[in-house]
Order: sequence, then structure tokens, then C-alpha cells
Amino acid sequence: MKMRERIIDYSKGDNLNLFWRLFMQRSRTRCRLMKDVLSFFLYRMAHRHGGYIGRDAVIQGKPFLPHGLHGIFISRYSFIGEDCCIYQNVTIGEIGRKAPRIGKHCLIGAGAILVGDIKIGDNVKIGAGAVVNMDIPDFCTVVAQPARIIIRESEVIL
Repeated sequence: MKMRERIIDYSKGDNLNLFWRLFMQRSRTRCRLMKDVLSFFLYRMAHRHGGYIGRDAVIQGKPFLPHGLHGIFISRYSFIGEDCCIYQNVTIGEIGRKAPRIGKHCLIGAGAILVGDIKIGDNVKIGAGAVVNMDIPDFCTVVAQPARIIIRESEVIL
């Protein structure tokens, strides 16, 4: 990547490498003071990018955020598996301290809302604008308000 492209990416706020390094460091540290300091910086960075990731949210690996943290809200009680793709303006919210558990390799479309004590299986695709408040099995595609499963793909072994 050329220097000009790097400067433009940095000025847009889409470069989240430092954010994810601090996030992983905070999840590994045991010192409460250090957690508080890292949380302060993470909240400031997330606010700059227009999003929120809760303090106790468990995120395995680094999710793919094509539009950065713009408008993304992730509850502090949520769990997100590895290699998930989350587009802009997604809400992963809680009801009564219970939040969604999202499996591996999921795609969550722009403006989708996931709330409550639900489990989203592995390799699930959630369409843009879908409102999901029920469990979704593996290898499904979900769309609309309220959520409807439109495709159940068979398990593919690569």
C-alpha cells in the first residue's frame, strides 16, 4: 500500500489494527488497573469510529468489519466466534443481561438487529435489516422482520 493510501485510510478511521491489539491485550490482562486504562482508550477509539464494544464481550479472533466500527453496537454479554463478518449499523443487544452467542464464520448484514438470549449457529448469513430474536441453526440464511429462515444449506466439507 502506498503512503498516500495509508494516510487516507488512517484519516477515515477505518484502520482498526491498534484497536484490536488493545482489545486482545485487555482480554489477556489480569490487573484491574490495567484493564481500566485499556478500557478507557478502547472506549475513546470506538467512540471516534462511531461504535461500541462492551467491556466483557468475548470476541474470538479478529472479526472482519468492512466499514469499520461505524454504528456497530456489541453488548458486553455477547459472544462472537472467529472469522465473522459484521457490516455497519449492526446491533447485538441484550435483554436482561443475556445477549446473543454467534457462531463461527457468520455474516451479519448492514442494519441487522440481534437481541436476547439466542444462539446463532456456524456459517449463518443474516440479511440486511433483519431482526433476529430466535435461535438459528447452522448453515442457514435469515432475512426480514421478524426473522425468517429462507435457505437451509447442507453442510459442505471443503
